[in-house]
Amino acid sequence: MHKRKYTMRYHKLKAAAEPGTYIMDSPIVTESDILMMAKQLSQKRLSKGRALESPQAVKDHLRELIHEYEHEIFAVLLLDTKHKIIGFHEMFRGSIDSASVYPREVVKLALEHNAAAMILTHNHPSGNPQASQADIHLTSRLKDALGLVDVRILDHIIVGTDGCYSLAESGDMF
Repeated sequence: MHKRKYTMRYHKLKAAAEPGTYIMDSPIVTESDILMMAKQLSQKRLSKGRALESPQAVKDHLRELIHEYEHEIFAVLLLDTKHKIIGFHEMFRGSIDSASVYPREVVKLALEHNAAAMILTHNHPSGNPQASQADIHLTSRLKDALGLVDVRILDHIIVGTDGCYSLAESGDMF
């Protein structure tokens, strides 16, 4: 299992008095700094105990976390019974156009963290977020496997360069 953990290192920003605002402690910020801070903020928004804000916010945060990989990454967002976040886990890493996903390992992770629900996600390094038949089939297999242990799949979000594709919103979740 490949897991990636982000550290919260805001070396050029400091929290301001008003929530959600920041003060720069350096007059120069590079593009790389901005992208790193955006990734860190997205990870923070998907941290333990937070409630899901909206489907669009979840897609935006997931996109920020995994869109730039040059290989496929399959990850899960684990949720409790009130759909508060338990954790975000990158589980499988693949090649430029596929990743092997093992339902047994996804079920084990859900049980290990006592998850009641989850959102699946993976990226398409090609940039096109459109779901393939393989993506739809995988979602169905995982839904069946997780259903046996009473864990619901709320969505499977496919991340591309310029956007995301939600199987739940498109009606591809059975």
